[in-house]
Amino acid sequence: MLDIKLFRENRNIILADHIKRKISNNNINEVIRLDEEWRKVRYDSDVLRKERNEGARGIAAAKKNNDLEKVNNIMEKVAIIGSKIDELAILADKYLQERDSLRMKIPNILHETVPVGEDDQKNTLHSLHGNKIKLDFDAKTHNEILEENGWVDLERGAKVTGSRFYFLKGDLARLELALQIYSSNFLMDRDYTLIQPPLMMNRESYEGVTDLSDFENVMYGIKPDEYYLIATSEHPLTAMRMGEIIEPSELPIKLVGISQCFRREVGAHGLSDKGIWRVHQFTKVEQVVICHPDDSWKHHEDLLKNAIDLWTNLGIHFRVVNICTGDMGTVASKKYDLEAWLPGANEYKEVVSCSNCTDYQANRLKMRYRTPEGNSAVHTLNSTAVATSRTLVAIMEQYQNEKGQVAIPDVLQSLMNGQKYLEPLK
Repeated sequence: MLDIKLFRENRNIILADHIKRKISNNNINEVIRLDEEWRKVRYDSDVLRKERNEGARGIAAAKKNNDLEKVNNIMEKVAIIGSKIDELAILADKYLQERDSLRMKIPNILHETVPVGEDDQKNTLHSLHGNKIKLDFDAKTHNEILEENGWVDLERGAKVTGSRFYFLKGDLARLELALQIYSSNFLMDRDYTLIQPPLMMNRESYEGVTDLSDFENVMYGIKPDEYYLIATSEHPLTAMRMGEIIEPSELPIKLVGISQCFRREVGAHGLSDKGIWRVHQFTKVEQVVICHPDDSWKHHEDLLKNAIDLWTNLGIHFRVVNICTGDMGTVASKKYDLEAWLPGANEYKEVVSCSNCTDYQANRLKMRYRTPEGNSAVHTLNSTAVATSRTLVAIMEQYQNEKGQVAIPDVLQSLMNGQKYLEPLK
């Protein structure tokens, strides 16, 4: 969430951002009103505490003079003051809770380079990478390729769990493991520390990294323990330092997380989203950086470069787009997406999301670094390296040939015992 100082000292920055996003500023005004009420109650409480302290000194003096009547009178006044302080404390907590609940709904301040637009059709092209595949035959969709080669069992996945769950089989399962190993090694070679996070988080942690009121409907909850299955390893990796004061010498903290991810994926989707493109459980290798605020925009470009280099090494044609205002969520200040070309679907589709969240998550998590002037919020960033199910789709569609085979990217062949093609299961 945004620092409360921004509401008090630079509210016009927030108002301008809401105008850019074309959203109502009602919540901004209400946060400011509640903050003023909270500060007034705190002031009134401080005045009463001062009176109570003076009363305590008066009681001591009256006792010293054996003036019992005065002692009793002052004690009655002190008791009344104490009751008023208790009432104000309850009111202060109410204002504070309402204020910060609304603050959590107000989105991050967008970077000046974010394009203005109402939806994803207004995202702008940042760069193109690799050569667009020109096949001399009618490209098959990944669904057709899966069905012909028997690498996925969707029917039995649905039987034992539900729709959009699946059994991954044979060489495609081996290729999925190779992707995990290759991408995590790739990032460890760039000084990222490998982390396998918990697959569940408590509510407090999750509210620190995302807007649960907006995100909760796509997540799986675990009862009666009130945990949430993680939607991405970004969430536990970012939250792992919540409530901590980080020494500047530790920054930047560069992590590569590998985990299963769980999403309900509510809503209607197109034909190309069938198969294993949009599923409820998948593996993801994620980049996370926690850094000094002065360095976060450099790290944002570094995260993007890592993703570009990784996907270039996989031999996949893709484009990078700069996400516009209408397609931006609550948490990020700026976001790039990598979109792979799927010849079977005849469209570009998102495979990587790369975000700078500035101090938005850190404020919610109370995650700070030490400075000579006091403690200040760090900046947090994240980017997909590979979501393996979507990466498999891109490989199958771009590496298919007219014989119905799927070639294995060169950089993954050594992890597949030197195989050049995936073997079908019949």
